Amino acid sequence: MAEVALDFGIEEALQALGIRDLNPGSSTGENCFAEGEILESASPVDGALIAKVQTTTRADYEKVIERATEAFKIWRAVPAPKRGEIVRQFGERLRELKEPLGKLVSYEMGKSYQEGLGEVQEMIDICDFAVGLSRQLHGFTMHSERPKHRMYEQYHPLGIVGIISAFNFPVAVWSWNTALAWVCGDVCVWKPSEKAPLCGVACQHIAAEVFRENGMPEGVSCLINGDYRVGEFMTQDERVPLVSATGSIRMGKIVAQAVGARLGKTLLELGGNNAIIVTPDSDIKMTVIGAVFGAVGTCGQRCTSTRRLIIHESIYDEVRDALVRAYGQLRIGNPLDQNNHVGPLIDREAVAMYQEALRKVVEEGGSLIVPGGVLDGPGFESRCYVRPAIAEAENHYEIVQHETFAPILYLLKYHGGVENAIAQQNGVRQGLSSAIMTNNLREAEAFLSAAGSDCGIANVNIGTSGAEIGGAFGGEKETGGGRESGSDAWKIYMRRQTNTINYSTELPLAQGIKFDL
Repeated sequence: MAEVALDFGIEEALQALGIRDLNPGSSTGENCFAEGEILESASPVDGALIAKVQTTTRADYEKVIERATEAFKIWRAVPAPKRGEIVRQFGERLRELKEPLGKLVSYEMGKSYQEGLGEVQEMIDICDFAVGLSRQLHGFTMHSERPKHRMYEQYHPLGIVGIISAFNFPVAVWSWNTALAWVCGDVCVWKPSEKAPLCGVACQHIAAEVFRENGMPEGVSCLINGDYRVGEFMTQDERVPLVSATGSIRMGKIVAQAVGARLGKTLLELGGNNAIIVTPDSDIKMTVIGAVFGAVGTCGQRCTSTRRLIIHESIYDEVRDALVRAYGQLRIGNPLDQNNHVGPLIDREAVAMYQEALRKVVEEGGSLIVPGGVLDGPGFESRCYVRPAIAEAENHYEIVQHETFAPILYLLKYHGGVENAIAQQNGVRQGLSSAIMTNNLREAEAFLSAAGSDCGIANVNIGTSGAEIGGAFGGEKETGGGRESGSDAWKIYMRRQTNTINYSTELPLAQGIKFDL
């Protein structure tokens, strides 16, 4: 294991998470087979190599699926409240390990330490939600048209749930799926992002220990590592009835086609091109806070990051100037230093995309009012640190229509009533998160109406970024239509069954059909 930022306690965090030696050939955690190519995990914070893990081969994958299949036969028979109790214990273990896991998330992915802690808190929150859910996996009862018949619906577990997660939330999105899938009686096979594999290994260590302590089979929680080729093992596997995939729109279309071709189910959480509408009745100070965090939090690498600010012409200059002043106060640097607001992008490939987006917006006619740029010198040796940028643009620009996973905020102007702003807000292919800043009740209600925002998430007087686990999370259009986390999102992890019971001594047919023998 290479040397890392010891002054921030990374080595101690790894030790606390049970990760002591991850050189090639060493164990990568219970029920994680690793005999393939070498995958290096390097931190975008300082460029240091954290560890090396081995990817999952096809033979490894078959072992994982076999073990998961056998575990499902046992796990599905465990009463749901008992499954919830085990998930509760997993949440308690996360509480104990919140600090070291949050540090690992911050160091391996590059988000601020506070955001890393917040991501682990999301894991804890969804476990709490799932515990309550374990006693509420309810169906419905219906009146039959036939005498002495009873009808009802119930939900049964699907089997193996395949999870493909992205680098930007290396642990939370996995937990959104697994906590619900586990209480529903499913077993899970997880392929974390190849850009943050160590977070997956850490979570697998924690989960495996909890299941082992409860006498449960290892295969309830499984881990596979590698690039898109390993993900294809699951998308093409008929033994995996549901694949939950988080990532780019391009990736989601490939997954949907592969799983759909075998009539499997998908839960897709894809790109966002999120906007905040700022009306003349908005609170400017509140708007700036929400917009800045939404645009630069996680260095703009959230699917809910604020990409567009749609501002009424009458207050455009005021809002623009306030944003420029706020950007001048941003501190960029090591995300484990809590004095900094912005950490690095995930890698140099992301930096190149950021630079290309800035070039394109100018080429299309926009202007950079906060120009951005790549940082170098002491503290920026990884070459992954960039300055958040602001560009004045038009909604129809090709680059504005595209989601750039970087801290670039486009300022757009609207004229007339709020319906014109809503039209711009909806005028992109993505439909994840949206917001309006207004103290005008009519504008707020118009935004939330059927003729308003077409996104899966629509907020009033808060930004686009950040979501509580109690609500279903997901979006429409090219965002994929999936829903995770709260509300009734649990239903996708189960199969629905209608049951009719005849307790009479006769066999009447439905619709009054006669069939006498």
